[in-house]
Amino acid sequence: MAIRTATGIMTTDALSALTTPGLLRLLQLSSVSLPVGGFAFSQGLEYAVEKGWVCNMAQTREWIALQLHETQALIDLPVLKGAMQAAAAADEQRWGEWNDLILASRETRELRLTDTAMGEALVRLLKSLDVPLPAYARNAEGDVSFVALYAWPAVHWQIPFHAAATGLTFAWLENQIAAATKLVPLGQTQAQQLLSDLQTLIPQTITTANDVDEADIGGSLPMLAIASAKHETQYTRLFRS
Repeated sequence: MAIRTATGIMTTDALSALTTPGLLRLLQLSSVSLPVGGFAFSQGLEYAVEKGWVCNMAQTREWIALQLHETQALIDLPVLKGAMQAAAAADEQRWGEWNDLILASRETRELRLTDTAMGEALVRLLKSLDVPLPAYARNAEGDVSFVALYAWPAVHWQIPFHAAATGLTFAWLENQIAAATKLVPLGQTQAQQLLSDLQTLIPQTITTANDVDEADIGGSLPMLAIASAKHETQYTRLFRS
């Protein structure tokens, strides 16, 4: 049996999965209060604002939407899917390959640091919650991707890929809009309007990611890479680099 929703068709199995304890764990993983430090990084946005590339709500939307299409859909979510499959099979070597792939896909030192700093924080958190982790993640120093590691609690808490991808993408989106609220700046109402608008792109982002083969994972946003690299030497900064 299927149920028609505002965003399309949802099977009853998928619907029932949203009412299980897995939903509560998903909310925990995607919460802005998760102590992994995502709020500390602007991922190049701070420099883009200073240079006048992003000055208003419309330009902020374009900046973030492009990353949803070119980074989340073509790198982060395909890696999450592969990492979840490896975690489900308890294949630590294969998971390590996914971890290495996404870190190699980060175009700047800052973008890599965003991923690994959050990854280190997630390692500490998951240890405290007794979530099983691969040996590499337990012992590595600075080389664990937050995105790849996210797969382990998702599998452990029986969260399906589509739901895990939704939570991961929404958390990233919310952090980007929070950064824009401070930097552009945006009013709180504008921020919520932007969040309401951009979250409608998440289903298509996940659909695209589902169709990306491992050999095709990758992408490049030259202006984002330049902004991220230049942020390292920006004279005044609110966000970490």
